[in-house]
Amino acid sequence: MNRRLFSRCLRLGLIGAVLAAPAAQSADLLSIYRQALDSDAQYGSARYALAAGREKEPQGLSGLLPNVGATAYTTANDATVSYRGPTFFQPGSQFFNSSGYTVTLTQPLFRWQNWQTYEQSKLLVMQSEAQFAQSGQDLIVRVAQAYFDVLAAQDALAVAQAQKAAIDQQLAQAKRNFEVGKSTIVDTNEAQSRYDLAGATEIAAQNDLDTKRAALELIVGRVPGDLPGLRGDIALPPPQPPQVDRWVEAAQANNYLVKAQDAGVEAARRNVEINKAGHYPTLDLTAQRLRQDATGSVTFGVGSDTTQNSVGLQLAVPIFSGGLVNSKTREAAANYNRARTDLDFQRRSAAQNARQYFLAVTNGLAQVRAYEAAVVSSQSSVDSNKLGYEVGVRINIDVLNAQQQLYQTKQNLSRARYDTIVNGFRLKANAGSLSEDDIKAANALLGR
Repeated sequence: MNRRLFSRCLRLGLIGAVLAAPAAQSADLLSIYRQALDSDAQYGSARYALAAGREKEPQGLSGLLPNVGATAYTTANDATVSYRGPTFFQPGSQFFNSSGYTVTLTQPLFRWQNWQTYEQSKLLVMQSEAQFAQSGQDLIVRVAQAYFDVLAAQDALAVAQAQKAAIDQQLAQAKRNFEVGKSTIVDTNEAQSRYDLAGATEIAAQNDLDTKRAALELIVGRVPGDLPGLRGDIALPPPQPPQVDRWVEAAQANNYLVKAQDAGVEAARRNVEINKAGHYPTLDLTAQRLRQDATGSVTFGVGSDTTQNSVGLQLAVPIFSGGLVNSKTREAAANYNRARTDLDFQRRSAAQNARQYFLAVTNGLAQVRAYEAAVVSSQSSVDSNKLGYEVGVRINIDVLNAQQQLYQTKQNLSRARYDTIVNGFRLKANAGSLSEDDIKAANALLGR
């Protein structure tokens, strides 16, 4: 009785543990993106680059702050003294120790290059932050592209398998019709050829799916499971705002690559001032404390302690450096003009990409609508050809062609939807406005 009661309690406990265990989280676009934030190597590298770039500002500030240094010494002296001529001192040997330290403080009062370096360091930090922000935009696009590439490969495999199964049915029917004399061997051979080709297509689709999964694994650091695809009843939204000129303006103003290059231009201008400062005088405030202790001396043989404090101004005026300052100034000016040219090119590229991605989204939406209509008509074509084949007014090849057209149209529809979503991401990334909210919006379109 006790054994049966124990066994029953054990079973109930196991069932309760299973029910209490958290359900396995299915991977979707949002969860994969959040994993990529921690796992993607490119984004991790950008994060460390940002941390390194932010150190430019304290480095630049250091040139405006005091510089304090200290030196210390200790010396053992073994001296032999002899005198020439009459003297009150007796010749002889002495051994004594001397030691001391010096503490020096230097506060720049006027160093134009140091001030310009500090201002430049803040611009370099801004550039690093813009580059990191662009890495965040790129990460969203890369995750979405890899995710929908896997979905497209899954669709291609599903289409290949469904087409193979449909051809197998047509092959079986063609064989039965041939056996009863209702069709020729041509129908059977044609169906067999299509079936063999469908098998090869299925193998290629499986290989492509494995490749696309490996590409997604490279981003998230693990092999993804089955991914939910787009629901069949979705309606993809058009770009907002719907005017391409608004997107062009936003790209030229907010594109992070443009912002990074803009900061680079100003940093290059500061570099011209830094090199010009090689002609300018410098003025520093200096303070020093000197301490010397000696147990003896060569001359008097008695010890001494010395303490000296000093404060002063130090002016340095450059006169001639062999033309180095002029040459480096001309070099910095050329780099500044090059940076301005690169900024102009970056703005033009952002504008061109805005137009390209906007057209890709709007044309993609039109394609999706066309393929949706084509799926309906293709399905009607399959149904009518099957009926015609049964009553003898269509041959087997007509049914196979109609089925192939239907499956290809469905695959094209899925691909058009994926490309439209990704191009929408690229459009927003080019304008510097892509965020996790866009991932959430696309994730809401998914379903098992």
